[in-house]
Amino acid sequence: MKKINIAVIPGDGIGPEVINEGIRVLNTIAEMDSTFQFDFTYFPWGCEFYHKNGKMMDDDGIEQLKGFDAIFLGAVGFPGVPDHISLWDLLLKIRKSFDQYVNVRPVKLLKGAQPSLLDVNREEIDMLFIRENSEGEYSGAGDWLFKGQDHEVVLQTGVFSRKGTERIIRYAFETAKKEGKTLTSISKGNALNYSMVFWDQIFEEISAEYPEVETASYLVDAAAMLMIKDPKRFEFVVTSNLFGDILTDLGAAIAGGIGLAAGANLNPEKEYPSMFEPIHGSAPDIAGQGIANPLATIWSASQMLEFFGYEDHGQLVLNAIEQLLTENQVLTPDMNGTASTSEVADRIIEIIMASIPDKH
Repeated sequence: MKKINIAVIPGDGIGPEVINEGIRVLNTIAEMDSTFQFDFTYFPWGCEFYHKNGKMMDDDGIEQLKGFDAIFLGAVGFPGVPDHISLWDLLLKIRKSFDQYVNVRPVKLLKGAQPSLLDVNREEIDMLFIRENSEGEYSGAGDWLFKGQDHEVVLQTGVFSRKGTERIIRYAFETAKKEGKTLTSISKGNALNYSMVFWDQIFEEISAEYPEVETASYLVDAAAMLMIKDPKRFEFVVTSNLFGDILTDLGAAIAGGIGLAAGANLNPEKEYPSMFEPIHGSAPDIAGQGIANPLATIWSASQMLEFFGYEDHGQLVLNAIEQLLTENQVLTPDMNGTASTSEVADRIIEIIMASIPDKH
């Protein structure tokens, strides 16, 4: 039996609550497939850890995580810890240290999810964003000069290497080719006359290698408008770190809300562990009340299964989410329901078990 070792960072706020339900779903799948099992190891890192220790994770935290197959992250962030510290000293540190250069975020209006757009069919909102995840505008390069003085200057430098840009665009083309989807590049070459002109050039170069993939290219502001007005034109999308971050939150808004937004941070070569997470925040205002929506975390668990080659199991989990939404009976308050976090996961597990004839 194959053992898949998962590092669990429950994090802050509702993180521990939702991650617990994602783990229950993963264990349910493993119990039904005798070929593998999950082994979970917990790490207490996050803002509470920061308050006690003055740091977001152990000094050798990256070394501790290196041997795992994947990382399952709940949510990070809490009042009293500046956002740039909680982000840069844990989440981005992991992404960069493990070269998780591919961020995959589905923007899909599931059956039963409440649409935000009028006069749009459900099937028209079905996108996959492939976001560069290691450099670009989030490279951390820059300077702060003459701090606190009248002539204070800050420099935030976007870093676009040929290696980094080529590999994310090539990954997007390979994925689009495999799935038979169109691929759209989103940039801002008219205003960002170095970085985005460079991005557009490399997209065009690599596009020539994939004549079977139909392509399009939009400026980011036009793309944001078209995601609202004509979402069906987007199937697979590749874009930079910043633009991908912003547009996938817009995507979450049109695809049922942030409670259904999942994300994967991938090192495709599997030289390092990849990381899976819901993209909602830690929601400290409802932490501990047992009403947090676990569906985004469960969807990210589905992404994890797919990444390990268990596509059928991943689809099974996604189908269970759709059935739960269609039933419209066991939902958390953010989706106009009255169910608790654990009750939602209970129902997901029931649906999964009922869908497998030889479950006993």
